[in-house]
Amino acid sequence: MDCLSFDDFSLFLTALGYCAEKHRMQRRKDARRTPYLNHPIEVAELLWRVGGVRDARVVIAALLHDVIEDTGARPEEISRLFGEEVLSLVLEVSDDKSLPKAARKKLQIAHAPGLSRGAKLIKIADKICNVRDITISPPPDWPLERRLEYLDWAEKVVSGIGEDSDLDKLFREILTKGREHLERTPDST
Repeated sequence: MDCLSFDDFSLFLTALGYCAEKHRMQRRKDARRTPYLNHPIEVAELLWRVGGVRDARVVIAALLHDVIEDTGARPEEISRLFGEEVLSLVLEVSDDKSLPKAARKKLQIAHAPGLSRGAKLIKIADKICNVRDITISPPPDWPLERRLEYLDWAEKVVSGIGEDSDLDKLFREILTKGREHLERTPDST
């Protein structure tokens, strides 16, 4: 079993607490209204367990991957608490919420090939979680067509990453199962 150093583990726990505080009042859009904190924890866990990522900065950035775009956390604060490398990874995977959603989605596809390796792995793990959620427990107001469109878009993002990894293989499996499930699902909206 791989171990983190005491300093890495301490920083990981600090990031977990920071993430919990920043997302404390948020819920996912899924039908279960899952506490938002579950999502970044799942992304970090996938990196560790499936991706074999042992770089603490990447795992910590996975915990923090949505704090700038979804909570208003300041980049300066992330840099001060977790360092420039973590901040750089978080910024790479953060959307600019001042842009319309369609523009943000196009930018994710366009920027995917140029991401650093750590950011690529975070992005794939994030898409695994999102595809799984949209398949199993979609937002109640998402019709079947919108769920299928999300899967198509997520596939374009991950395909652009071009990462041949266990995370990529898991993404492909989840995507295939998701499409099969949605093809059998009546559109109830």
